[in-house]
Amino acid sequence: MANGAALPVTVIGGYLGAGKTTLVNQLLRQAGGRRLAVLVNDFGELAIDADLIEAEDGEVLSLAGGCICCSFGSDLMAALMKLPARRPPPDHVLIEASGVALPGSVAASIGLLAGFSLDGVIVVADSETVRARAADRYLADTIERQLDAADLIVLNKSDLADAATLESLRGWLATKAPRARVIEAARAQVPLELVLGVRFERSTAPLRAQLVSGRIALPAEARYERIELRVDQLVDAGALAAALTDPALGVLRAKGLLRDREGSWVVLQLVGARPEVSPTAASLAGSGRLVCIGLRGRLDCASIRAAVDRAADAGSRLKEC
Repeated sequence: MANGAALPVTVIGGYLGAGKTTLVNQLLRQAGGRRLAVLVNDFGELAIDADLIEAEDGEVLSLAGGCICCSFGSDLMAALMKLPARRPPPDHVLIEASGVALPGSVAASIGLLAGFSLDGVIVVADSETVRARAADRYLADTIERQLDAADLIVLNKSDLADAATLESLRGWLATKAPRARVIEAARAQVPLELVLGVRFERSTAPLRAQLVSGRIALPAEARYERIELRVDQLVDAGALAAALTDPALGVLRAKGLLRDREGSWVVLQLVGARPEVSPTAASLAGSGRLVCIGLRGRLDCASIRAAVDRAADAGSRLKEC
């Protein structure tokens, strides 16, 4: 929470057996020095891989790499409020909602807490069972409300479904969760940067070195790609964020460090169709940067560059006015 920045929170939902636990373990293994805090209603509901656990102290598991897992029982808000006081504090919070919980309700509660910001809602869906469960009269409402809350849907166990089934599922999900982006996965293997956003260091030199050197590791490299743009001009950051939500551009995740139309530095973030632009108190110099991540072959680089140019033209015009 450097410079008073809000602590980002990602909510992970999905019905029982969809693969939420597997996803959380995958993310912990990819943390790479980022301190993740995992909040779960009960340790018994989230089987952290044994080799990741370094110590247990009451309701807190100390995990490898400075990560922690905390049980919040029936009081999620109280557990969240304790996190910033930890030393060192976490860099990002994951809330693993129970299989029958509504992640949208959990996400809405984040907005009630000062010092926290919702980074996104990730819903894991089982390719083999999600459609049948959504047709069950007892489960349908829960499944549909879980999917509707998603910014990103991880269509898990896709390796167990044939091409025709997956194609049908994509069409069905487009009707059930029209604003969500859908990514397919086997054993919940997705890049951490896709779920939690592109990591920016806390000073400009490491940030520029990170982006220029391409030191953002993406597992399953054959499936995902990114583009990195230097942005020298002032931009209308809100207009750019909105433009990047166009599904035709193929952007699943984006993060930018940009100068807005007033010349102030802002952070642009996008997860699925959820855009956000927020000020940063950091004292920065040099060019802005924008990183976009999507499925390999699906990112429309030319259109993304054109969107940046339009936002830059608008930003310059507004500044002149």
